[in-house]
Amino acid sequence: MSYLVTRKLSGLDDGTESLTSPSSPQAVRSNPLAAKVTSVLSASYVDTDIKDALSLLDKRGIKNSAQTRRQLRLDAQKEVIDSNGDIIRQFGQVAEQLKRIGLTIASLNQGCEEMKRHISSAHQETGPVLQEAFELMNQKNQVESKQQLLKAFNAHFVMSEDDIASLTSTAEPVDDKFFSILGRAKKIQSDCEILLGTENQRLGLEIMEQTTKNVNNAFQKLYRWIQREFKTLNLENPQISSSIRRALRVLAERPSLFQSCLDFFAEAREHVLSDAFYTALTGSSVTGEEDSSVKPIELVAHDTLRYVGDMLAWTHSATVSEREALEVLFISEGDEIAKGIQAGRENEPWNRIAEDEDGASDFDGLKALNELVDRDVAGVARVLRQRVAQVIQSHEETIIAYKIANLLNFYRVTFSKLLGDDSVLLESLTNLEESALRQFRILMRDQVAGLQTDIQASVTDLGPPDFLQDGLKQLTSIMKTYETSFTPEDSREKVFQPILAEAFDPFMKATQGISEDFEIPESAIFAINCLLAARSTLAPFDFTTERLTKIQEMIEEYATKLIEHQYTFFRNNSALQPLIQALAPLSDSREDLRSIRKLVTFQPDALTQASQTLDDFLPSALMDAMENLKHLQSSKLTREITEDAAERFCDDFEQVEEKLIASDEIWEQEAEAEAHEGVLLRDLFPRTGGEIRVLLS
Repeated sequence: MSYLVTRKLSGLDDGTESLTSPSSPQAVRSNPLAAKVTSVLSASYVDTDIKDALSLLDKRGIKNSAQTRRQLRLDAQKEVIDSNGDIIRQFGQVAEQLKRIGLTIASLNQGCEEMKRHISSAHQETGPVLQEAFELMNQKNQVESKQQLLKAFNAHFVMSEDDIASLTSTAEPVDDKFFSILGRAKKIQSDCEILLGTENQRLGLEIMEQTTKNVNNAFQKLYRWIQREFKTLNLENPQISSSIRRALRVLAERPSLFQSCLDFFAEAREHVLSDAFYTALTGSSVTGEEDSSVKPIELVAHDTLRYVGDMLAWTHSATVSEREALEVLFISEGDEIAKGIQAGRENEPWNRIAEDEDGASDFDGLKALNELVDRDVAGVARVLRQRVAQVIQSHEETIIAYKIANLLNFYRVTFSKLLGDDSVLLESLTNLEESALRQFRILMRDQVAGLQTDIQASVTDLGPPDFLQDGLKQLTSIMKTYETSFTPEDSREKVFQPILAEAFDPFMKATQGISEDFEIPESAIFAINCLLAARSTLAPFDFTTERLTKIQEMIEEYATKLIEHQYTFFRNNSALQPLIQALAPLSDSREDLRSIRKLVTFQPDALTQASQTLDDFLPSALMDAMENLKHLQSSKLTREITEDAAERFCDDFEQVEEKLIASDEIWEQEAEAEAHEGVLLRDLFPRTGGEIRVLLS
């Protein structure tokens, strides 16, 4: 950079001198120095080449002097020449190396050609040998493939002697190995169908025949093993082990053998449960050995309901326990059994034909469980039926008979949910319930027949007779018992109608017969009192709505008769009856109204007497009317009946009053015109309708 600065300053000095010298413009243009200065001044120091050149000069440490400036170009050219000379020398060495490489490549090419000739000669000599070796390798591969195929065939379709022994020999255990070999045998049996599809079927037939024989022997072995296991099974607590459950699942493929095992199990469990039930009843075993841990149910035989209830409760508990013990087999593993039975139906076409004729459907695990449990408790059901039937026949109490029937209905519904609708136990309970209801109806009819003496007894206070009160009390107990039953809400009233027909209607018919022996009002009062007692008995229960409606209608019917009687009482005792009868044929015409004064009943003496009788009657009329119904056991109804009768009496009185007033008005008009003399009817009969209503209110 110092070189540049010095060079610049020097140039400026020179230029200045030349510019200040007196010369012409043509001289200035032709001066080389001026041109150089102009060139220097016009150079841009932003140019990267100039920057690089100046930077290089600084790095070399060249000072700006005249000598240096003169030698700079020469030094630069010398360096370029030296550099080019080095490059030429190095390229000479490269050329020498390339020559040597060329010689080496030529030598290698010659060697390759020689090797090619040797290889071609070798191929010609070894070609037949390789062809023979290739054919031998193909033959070897074919032999190995056949060996592998034969080995695989033997491994899949041929069972070893040890496997056959494990499958069919009774000396070998029934374990996981047995089931594994059995599964393989069934697989072989199934795969033989492929062999039968080939041209040579002899091999497939022979293998299938042998395998089928082994499989059948295996199922026979499994069947006998299950029989032995059932014999050693703790039948007091029949928790079927996993090995037996697995064996039963497999045995299901032979439905006949499977059913034989279930029959054996059911028979054994039936004996065990029957013996256990006998022990629970008596406290001793079938052999007579006392069991101090058991409290005999027979100890409460004097309490009929508890006795029957304890027997039913024991049966229910035993059934539930039996179901829980067998539920694992038929519910959680029911699908496997169903698959096995379906496969078994295909293996036993004769059974399939029989089942199709019987309408048998696919295996239902729940149904099979219910049937097995029902068979297990069949013996208990027989003993239970005998005992309960004896209890029903030996008791003569109506309420006890009905409570037993209701108890049996409760357990019948419970067992129907537990075992389904088709079971021996449920059938026994249904028959016992019908027997208890039949005994109840017989006892009720006997009781009604014995009411003849009570019906003939006199009724003094017109209240419900004793036999009706006893019958209603008995009916209340029956309805309370029925209220706790499992009868559906929508049919409770309909189901209870036959009970009402036996335990209620005969008593009401008897009271109706008694009421017919009385005259009005006693007959109506007696009938209403009996109906009120019946209504109060039926009202608390929601399954007597229809009967309560009928009772209310009958009460209203008898109340109408009492209203008519009270109305007649008011008319006869008030002397209003003759007046009403006399006015009944007359209309509201002027002629009829004028003729009233000519009637005998409306003559002054008669009308005055009627008015006096009415005045004497009215002060105590309401009390006298209430006294007529003093035996009616509903004061509210008594008041309503009397008020209705009084209202009708007041209406009649107002009609008489209106006609008397109309007749007086006509008479007054005619008296003014013709100067008649006489007395107004209202003066002789002065009471008004308002006064009557006040006195009778």
